[in-house]
Amino acid sequence: MLGLKKKLSAKSEMENLLNDKSAPKLPKVGEVAKGNVMEIGSNIIYVDLGPVGTGAIYGCGKFEGLSMFNDLKLGDSISATVVDLENEDGYVEMSLKETSFEMVWKELEKKMEEGEIITTKILEANKGGLMVKIIGIIGFLPASQLSSDYYPRVSDGDKNKILSLLMQTVGKDMKVKIIGIDKEEGKLILSEKATKKEKEKERISSLQIGDEIDGEISGIVNFGVFVKFGENLEGLVHISELAWKLIDDPRKFFNVGQKVGCKIIGIDDDRISLSIKALEKDPWEKIDGKYKIKQKVKGEVTKINPFGAFIQLDKDIHGLAHVSKLDDGSGVKDMEIGKVYEFEIISIESSEHRLGLKPYVKKKTVEKDEKEDTGKKDTKDTKKKSVKKAEKTDKKENVKKKEDEKKDEKVKKTSKKKDDSGKSK
Repeated sequence: MLGLKKKLSAKSEMENLLNDKSAPKLPKVGEVAKGNVMEIGSNIIYVDLGPVGTGAIYGCGKFEGLSMFNDLKLGDSISATVVDLENEDGYVEMSLKETSFEMVWKELEKKMEEGEIITTKILEANKGGLMVKIIGIIGFLPASQLSSDYYPRVSDGDKNKILSLLMQTVGKDMKVKIIGIDKEEGKLILSEKATKKEKEKERISSLQIGDEIDGEISGIVNFGVFVKFGENLEGLVHISELAWKLIDDPRKFFNVGQKVGCKIIGIDDDRISLSIKALEKDPWEKIDGKYKIKQKVKGEVTKINPFGAFIQLDKDIHGLAHVSKLDDGSGVKDMEIGKVYEFEIISIESSEHRLGLKPYVKKKTVEKDEKEDTGKKDTKDTKKKSVKKAEKTDKKENVKKKEDEKKDEKVKKTSKKKDDSGKSK
């Protein structure tokens, strides 16, 4: 009944205004009109526009979640764009469409500033995260912003497996916080992990660096393993803190669900750093009693980098054979992973956990080579001496021959003179 009365009242008011030249100027379509709230419906708001008549703002239901509509009361001032001066119901039809964009983003900014926790439904998933909608705006929830309850732990990092796990959240309600807004780009970034930050901080505040904990491996990644412990807390054991020996792939040594003991080595806000190797004695402390410089050792090649090869000497100690030491006549320039070779220790820095190696070259081989080189040299020298000796001998023989020839010539001349003298007598 009230609606019918409003329609008749609005129609008669509009007719009177149109006929009365002294009446206030009517707003034009596209202009913003301002009035006071007369009545609030589920999807419509009636506005008192004074002499102009009664305005009707339609489609307010789609703005559910805006604080201005939650707190709106009768008599409150409201502005909207005029769409039609008189619709079929006789109202000045008004719309928030033109002003809704600014209103929505202002509301989102307010929610972010206040750290409001918002419950939203997961619409879809992709390999990077989840998509949601808040007050009509599509938002993105990166996988990295998911708590341990939803984070996709995939041992081999397969993106298709990650997507499969994320897809399982589609259709579920999730509590999130807004952590990033870019109105110009239309970007809305959310975090589910942030909603649990305060509770986690309370639980973390009871922890101290040096505490030892028992936990269970909840995920394995290239750079380490995640361990769950206590009251739903989780920490990261970096790959360098898994063991004293060199570990290239954590998946070869650990499994999801495996029970492990750890020591807390760092607390940064809500991030907890753990160490497994810290619970074991440092084998490098006694390395001086086991290894010496110039010592011959055998080791397995476990990893090859552009700057050299990592060599496992025992279950805890590894060394590095620098690339500059791999081409010295030992024949192991092209080493293979998994093979064992002989090396010589050239440096030990126990405090830095560093041990330098070079391929071992057998001394016998060196001595043999030196003898061969000496033999070759002697042979060359002997040949040279023989040639010089022969040359000297030849010279002497030639000189003697010439001297003999001269003597023979002299004898012949003397004999001839004697013969000539006899003939004269």
